[in-house]
Amino acid sequence: MATTKQRLALAIIDFLNTSLTDGTLTEDERESVEIASNCISESFKVDPTDATPKDSQSLLGIYGVYEKLQSAKSKPAAASSASASKAEPTDEQKKEAEALKSQGNSAVAAKDYGKAIELYSKALALIPGNPIFLSNRAAAYSASKDHESARADAEAAVAADPTYTKAWSRLGLAKFALGDAQGSMEAYEQGIKHEGSGGSEAMKKGYETAKKRVDELAKDDGDEDEVAERGAGGAPGGMPDLASMFGGGGAGGGGMPDLSSIMSNPMFASMAQNLMSNPDALNNIMSNPRIREMASQFGGGGAGGAGGAPGAGSGGGMPDLSSLMQDPSIAEMARNMMGGGGAGRGAGAGRGAGGQ
Repeated sequence: MATTKQRLALAIIDFLNTSLTDGTLTEDERESVEIASNCISESFKVDPTDATPKDSQSLLGIYGVYEKLQSAKSKPAAASSASASKAEPTDEQKKEAEALKSQGNSAVAAKDYGKAIELYSKALALIPGNPIFLSNRAAAYSASKDHESARADAEAAVAADPTYTKAWSRLGLAKFALGDAQGSMEAYEQGIKHEGSGGSEAMKKGYETAKKRVDELAKDDGDEDEVAERGAGGAPGGMPDLASMFGGGGAGGGGMPDLSSIMSNPMFASMAQNLMSNPDALNNIMSNPRIREMASQFGGGGAGGAGGAPGAGSGGGMPDLSSLMQDPSIAEMARNMMGGGGAGRGAGAGRGAGGQ
């Protein structure tokens, strides 16, 4: 009695023999199929003459039935998957979702932001990706200081509907709160674009606020670079080049410095302010012979230059500030004046603290 495999081999041989006579194959292909038939019969130890089916069910017919069964199984599954992914919410679900959104709005008005987030989330479970529900939940997240979640919801809302301007506004707010002033400005800009007619006052105000912050950050970066450049050069120990600050005059250089330029220099203004608030520091400074010499040149050098007795600066010019700053004691005093160091400064600070 033939085994199952032998019966299958005979069914294959029958299929091949039928193909030899039904016009499916060309003359060259017929020869190859005949060789294949003989090989199968020898391999499975079957007689090719037994390949004629005893009933009407040939291998080709059986396979046709199999294909129909497979198709019938796969179509319902595919249809079910497609309908699940594209299923429209029912009218009842829409009504329930709108009710949940309204309750969420009421919770926001009552400042119960946790409850509002919960209600909006339930509405989104019924209608996923709804830009209004996402935007409202973003607002509730922002109000509860969860700005990262607010940003995520607002981004999802504008992705779902780029024309929904409230979502752009809430994205701008979330990004600003997260420190992304540039991103905030761009979000408000998109909101103004989609609103049209130049945008609403609220949207424009958000944009201007973000832009102002962007400009401030850019200015702060520029100021830091300028301070770094000033501190890199000048006198020893990071001090400014006072000779340049006073107008660049050396001994006999000709004339007093431009005092308006000096006082416009923030470093000199700071020094002057420290001196004014701390008389002890001024007394200490004036006890230095070099400082007294410089003060004498400032006060009397002009008369000498006009024909009187020549002063120590020879010719009524500015003292040589470059060499003056090489004096360690003067450099130290200047640093104290700039940075608030020294005992005199500490005493002044102590008095200020006591008066508060």
